[in-house]
Amino acid sequence: MKNILVTGSYGQLGNEIRILTENEKDFKMFLTDVDTLDICDYEAVENFVSDNKIDMILNCAAYTAVDKAEDNEEICRKVNALAPFNLAKAAAKYNAGFIHISTDYVFDGTSCVPYTEDMPATGLSIYGKTKREGELKIQEILPDAVIIRTAWLYSEFGNNFVKTMIKLGKEREALNVVFDQVGTPTYALDLAKAMITVAKKMFSDGNIYGGIYHFTNEGVCSWYDFTLKIHELSGITTCKVSPIESKDYPAKAPRPSFSVLNKAKIKKTFGIEIPHWEQSLKQCLFKLA
Repeated sequence: MKNILVTGSYGQLGNEIRILTENEKDFKMFLTDVDTLDICDYEAVENFVSDNKIDMILNCAAYTAVDKAEDNEEICRKVNALAPFNLAKAAAKYNAGFIHISTDYVFDGTSCVPYTEDMPATGLSIYGKTKREGELKIQEILPDAVIIRTAWLYSEFGNNFVKTMIKLGKEREALNVVFDQVGTPTYALDLAKAMITVAKKMFSDGNIYGGIYHFTNEGVCSWYDFTLKIHELSGITTCKVSPIESKDYPAKAPRPSFSVLNKAKIKKTFGIEIPHWEQSLKQCLFKLA
């Protein structure tokens, strides 16, 4: 049995991993969050990995409040860059595998074709820049680490765009949503399944898969399109949704206007089949109903 440390277990992704592995016989899961393991403290991380003989770390922890990050750069950098470095350093010392989650916000959004893993990553916001710093720090200390960039994450857990649009759709007669930011929604359950698939393959064949990979659901849409589909599938008919430009929506942090990720590498390497975002949205809304 392999011992797996999960950080950020209270979040959307961490919760999905917890449920997925409840009856897993090959893994013993160590589910942690800020109250049980301070990943910004290297000594605490090293002791935990050593004491519990951790074989792999799944880092789901991050500072994801994109706008607040503009005013809280220090804590954002600690969680998104220093903490991943601490985890990677401990993984390297004790020969543990490491899977880290990053973001589409490492890109500036100026591409007109889906981003591949090797395209320049120069984030626009403090959040995006610190997540990129985290990637580089991990690769510096642990080249064998697997880094998975994802985008537009949602689930039935915590706060996210899907739940917010359902709430506002029921409360308001009208909503304005940006149409000039394009990407792909990602159901946290699908990402959690992908992470477990990657972990099992790393354990089973002993090969080194270190590097950056992209994972989102299939398909492309704007936030406006996403909202229309959320309301349609939720049976919300009393709220008029109108498209607006990003410049007309007040946000402290700049967002990439185009952040569609090319997923060919992760599909080919790990044999992963990815559902279309509408199919996964239906699955999530069924659980929320």
